[in-house]
Amino acid sequence: MGYIMSEMRHLDQYLKQRKGRWYYVRRVPLRYAEVDKRRLIKSALKTSSREVARARRDALAEADDLYWSSLASSQARASTSSAVARYRVAKARAFARGYIYTPVEELSAQNDMSEVIDRLRALESSLGTRQAVPETDALLGTAPKASTPISEAFELYCNKISIADQKGKSPDQRRNWRKVKARAVKNFIRLRGDKPMAEIDRIDGQAFFEWWGAKVDPKDGSRPRSGNSVNKDLTNLRILFRSYWSYEGEPKRDNPFDDLRFKNVVYKDIPPFSVNWLQNRILAKGALDSLNEDARFIIYAMIETGCRPSEIANLRKEHIILDHDVPHLKIRPTANRKLKSKSARRDIPPLGVSLEAMTKRPNGFPRYRDKGSILSQTLMNRFKAQGLFETLDHRIYSFRHAFEKRILEADIDYGLRCILMGHHNTRPSYGDGGSLEYRRDQMSKFTLSKAIF
Repeated sequence: MGYIMSEMRHLDQYLKQRKGRWYYVRRVPLRYAEVDKRRLIKSALKTSSREVARARRDALAEADDLYWSSLASSQARASTSSAVARYRVAKARAFARGYIYTPVEELSAQNDMSEVIDRLRALESSLGTRQAVPETDALLGTAPKASTPISEAFELYCNKISIADQKGKSPDQRRNWRKVKARAVKNFIRLRGDKPMAEIDRIDGQAFFEWWGAKVDPKDGSRPRSGNSVNKDLTNLRILFRSYWSYEGEPKRDNPFDDLRFKNVVYKDIPPFSVNWLQNRILAKGALDSLNEDARFIIYAMIETGCRPSEIANLRKEHIILDHDVPHLKIRPTANRKLKSKSARRDIPPLGVSLEAMTKRPNGFPRYRDKGSILSQTLMNRFKAQGLFETLDHRIYSFRHAFEKRILEADIDYGLRCILMGHHNTRPSYGDGGSLEYRRDQMSKFTLSKAIF
């Protein structure tokens, strides 16, 4: 009961009710006492609804936080960031007072002046006080409309707008999520400068498209760049632009990156390792001795399970079930890490060399847990240096593709193939995909190795 009451008080922070109407009441924090001489802020929220009051309270609290922050730094007041903050303060404060922020030029162009008169009356109480400027900005739309540079818009997108998209991702997953998007923004700034979002237009979008096009089909004999990289950059800029302006209340603004995409892009497939290469090169005695033990056992664990490197590297002790009639691995998300997809959640029995590797590592691989980039770099460097790739096109994922090819050639049921690979089953599925015993018996049809340790 005490916990519930505490939660309710938190939900109603800065809210007071008087005669059925709600008010925003907040003390000026001590750290801002020198720049804001008011001791107590009290604003009518013009509603008897608790839910509406909470929404308007949130807007006012955000507006006050931004206002104090801008007052606290004289340097910031002269910057673009300060102009942006002033505009956001005005929009938030207008909403909190029950109005939609409307620029002064739009207000003055209205035929019906009753809206303007109502706003002027609401403004009367703050005239002659320190709140006169922010209240005038909010109610009469006098805040200069400043546009955020694309670099700052990107930080806003990562740290606030897309926070729900990052929920459940591990630190490493978040870094990789951000890295790809940051590349697009850096490439744009390199070409067009750190332009304000409001000034980025179709000409910029076309210039960026053409700049990438010259790299995809170079005329100077240089190595062509992947069309996949181009499309990723264009997609990420398109999403950033749309998300930013939706956040700013302009979801229908023309997107300068719409419909700009390289078509008929040929994606380079990663080939599977051949059975001969796996048996006579990778599984040859001492072939992987240049790798540290954890990296070596991760490779061995992938061979007969087809798991992604990250799935093996991030196994927890509770996911490695060895004391069972059918030893198996439970590929699961954790509180701090997502799987690639819902279908990736699965139970898979490791056989042959993979079972041996997991027996050596019953607690998992803490050395590489949530360190996918380090694992990838380690494996790529050693495989290249030792000539362990079958061709120049082969990669570490070739182990997974080799497993998939062996499943297909063993004529394993389609539904079970999807389960073992962690792929979405496009056909209607019935049951749970079979018992662990069934999976083990089916997988034994294409297991390569029995023991190498």
